Parts: sequence; structure tokens; C-alpha cells
Amino acid sequence: MSVNLLYHQTSAKLEEEQGWIRRAQKDPEEFGPLYEKYHEQIFRYVHQRMDDQELAFDVTSQVFMKALKNIKKYEYRGVPLSSWLYRIAKSELYQTFRNRKATRTVNMDTLNLADMVEEMDDEQNELNRKKLFEMLKKLNENDLQLIEMRYFEKRAFREIGEILELTENNAKVKCFRALEKLKKYFIS
Repeated sequence: MSVNLLYHQTSAKLEEEQGWIRRAQKDPEEFGPLYEKYHEQIFRYVHQRMDDQELAFDVTSQVFMKALKNIKKYEYRGVPLSSWLYRIAKSELYQTFRNRKATRTVNMDTLNLADMVEEMDDEQNELNRKKLFEMLKKLNENDLQLIEMRYFEKRAFREIGEILELTENNAKVKCFRALEKLKKYFIS
């Protein structure tokens, strides 16, 4: 599996980000570079989980409002700030679903599905894309989230663990189990 550079950073980039965070912790006016860096990424995460684009913008705004309000509490754990932002986004999504009694949806593009089918070592990609989309609907929320983060967003297990508040090893195990469930649905 190739690494998606959108989600992975060099140590120099992490150090630069830590400087932005320290400045934002001292002065909220300095939050801008962090917002610019992660807004689109967080919006895509939120929008992939709901059908309403306007609502996705609203939820994304709430994520950054909470992040700005709580930036002084942020503690560096060896992963990008995005892991913290994704935890906030996950919480805001669930709250939105509870408030609106909405159901979660999955928005995926063809390339992501193709990557997933390749990961499953299947040769009939076109037929399997349609079947895969139907099988993804059978997964529970937690398994679906693991599959999305690992195979669609190409996140490292360490980052998945940080976002979901799991150990890296536990993220690997849970992801493997979710993939096994998906394979069983796919084969049956």
C-alpha cells in the first residue's frame, strides 16, 4: 500500500506545525496556519460521512471552533494535529447525527473503491466495485470507520490509533478484523 502524503508528514513538517501550535496556544489569532492546513482535509472527512454539503460545512466549522477554544489543552503525542482534529470531528459528527436523528452515509469515489478491491486481491474490479459498495453498508460504524481510514484515506495504524484512542497494535488488529468481516460479506 502506498503512503498518501496528504496524511503523513516529515519530522521537519511536524516541528513546523508544533511552532504554529505553540504560537496559537499563546495567541488565538495565530491559529490561521493550522486552519489553512487542515480545513479541507477535515471537511472531506465530515462530508464523506453525510449527504448534506451545507451541514458538512457547519460541522466542520464547529470542529475548528472547538479546536480554537481548546488549543491550549492540546498535547503533542508524536502525530500531526490532524489526529486531534479528527477526534473532535468524529465527536461533532456523532452529536449531529444524534441531534438530527440522521443516518450516517458513505461517499466514496471510484479510485478509492478500486484501491480497496485491489487490496482484496480480486480480479473482477468493475463488478466487485458495486458489490463492495453494498457490502460496506453491512459493516457496523466502527468497522466502516477503520476501513475508511486505512484503505481510503491511507492512514498509518499509529495515526488511526491516535484518532480512535487505541494503541497502534489494537488499531492493526481491529482493522484486520474489519477487513476479514468485509471479505466474508464480499465472498458470501
